[in-house]
Amino acid sequence: MAANMFVVPHTQGTVLCCKCGILMTPNPANMCVTCLRSEVDITEGLRKHVTIMYCPECNSYLQPPRTWLKAQLESKELLTYCVKRLETDLKKVRLVNAEFIWTEPHSKRIKVKLKVQKEVLNGAILEQSYVVEYVQQDHMCESCTRFQANPDQWVASVQLRQRVSHRRTFFYLEQVILKHNAAAHAIKIKQMDQGIDFFFGNDSHALKFVEFLSKVAPTGKSKRSEQLVSHDTKNNSYNYKYTHSVEISPICREDLICLPPRVAVSLGNLGPLVICTKVTNNITLLDPFTLRQCFLDRDQYWRYSFKSLLSSRQLVEYDVFNVEVVSPEYNVGGSKYVIADVEVARVTDYGKLFYVRTHLGHILNPGDRALGYDLYGVNSNDNELDKYRDLVIPDVILIKKSYEEKRQKKRGKPRPWKLKSLNMELDESSGKANEEKMNSEYEEFLRDLEENPELRFNLSLYRNKDYQPSEMASMHDGDDLPSVPLEELLADLELSEEDDGEDSMRE
Repeated sequence: MAANMFVVPHTQGTVLCCKCGILMTPNPANMCVTCLRSEVDITEGLRKHVTIMYCPECNSYLQPPRTWLKAQLESKELLTYCVKRLETDLKKVRLVNAEFIWTEPHSKRIKVKLKVQKEVLNGAILEQSYVVEYVQQDHMCESCTRFQANPDQWVASVQLRQRVSHRRTFFYLEQVILKHNAAAHAIKIKQMDQGIDFFFGNDSHALKFVEFLSKVAPTGKSKRSEQLVSHDTKNNSYNYKYTHSVEISPICREDLICLPPRVAVSLGNLGPLVICTKVTNNITLLDPFTLRQCFLDRDQYWRYSFKSLLSSRQLVEYDVFNVEVVSPEYNVGGSKYVIADVEVARVTDYGKLFYVRTHLGHILNPGDRALGYDLYGVNSNDNELDKYRDLVIPDVILIKKSYEEKRQKKRGKPRPWKLKSLNMELDESSGKANEEKMNSEYEEFLRDLEENPELRFNLSLYRNKDYQPSEMASMHDGDDLPSVPLEELLADLELSEEDDGEDSMRE
């Protein structure tokens, strides 16, 4: 019955506008929108022109009274900043929407279109749009002013050091710092021998940076010193320069370590010969013969402060002749390992064959090459090793598979990805030989990123727009060569070329 019932259609009534007489939908003001806007302007009294202070050196805007906000053009941060500058005006109306209107980047003008609502005659709500023009007035912030007056006029510095013969750790830290923008307040960054110096215009920024370093690297307790710069006896004020000295543990990834007896016991009789597989604020240690893994936090390390038995600079290349798997595959800390007995010989000397046990049985095959530590021919003077009198030392400890022979065929070809680099001053005392050494170590760092997915987990890799995929398609040799999947790469970096050289690109 209900389905066949007759329903009278309802029509919306219309009335005549009291001003112009056109038909319209009824409203409390009894006027059409055009006439209502001619009678009432809800944007009257709201500012249409605003002057903002802009620092051209660091691309930041002054948030009164003394805060400087970094923001790119047409970014969410800049839109929020522009709307907040109208906070007193927007109390009179209700903001509905805000958006940028494109202007020439060099015009020193920013235009924002705002849509607002307000209750007008007899309770009618009127909505209206208007444009606010922001005029940029160049005015350097305090830190930039101080730096321009005297580039050496810093207030606090952080001296980051690691006592090792390579800079692989600093290449990694550079990428972590860039990803988290941890050095945004640094007025100068200088590369030094065995480290990097960061200079800040405020001691609180330096302290914050030291705290960040302690969360991403096994740093020791920072040492703080201060130097009196000036003293005003009239108002009893003092100006100091502060220096924070931070040292990173010399233990690096792929190092071979002989644990001191006390450390080995505290870790459940691990090792004592172990490999460092990962370094963050903790040091990850792996026993290559039992696949036991332990973590050493920075407080535990600096309590004993031991060193590596052999470092990655002393790796030797071996040819693999035979592989015999002796255990199933184990997943240790997210990495897969298989214990195997292998027959190897030094690439430079086939006169001596070594039969060793390794944790790399899952990736090694006869005919491959591997990098390892030659304990048979090395002359070790490690005090910790001498404390283990009954320890049987293997002739070789393999660390990783070597792809050097396959990489020779790709030498000189560009990678499909790039990295950013800090705007860092180079050490003037370093010569050409040191520059070549750094380039070689940087190339090794890039190879480590390709071979180890865990290493690039906390880093940002970007697509190389100059890379031609056809070059890779023509390569049929070395298909199993490790590479970075394209889905891990971030989009283009063309903006970085226009950011006044703030961040440069490295291949």
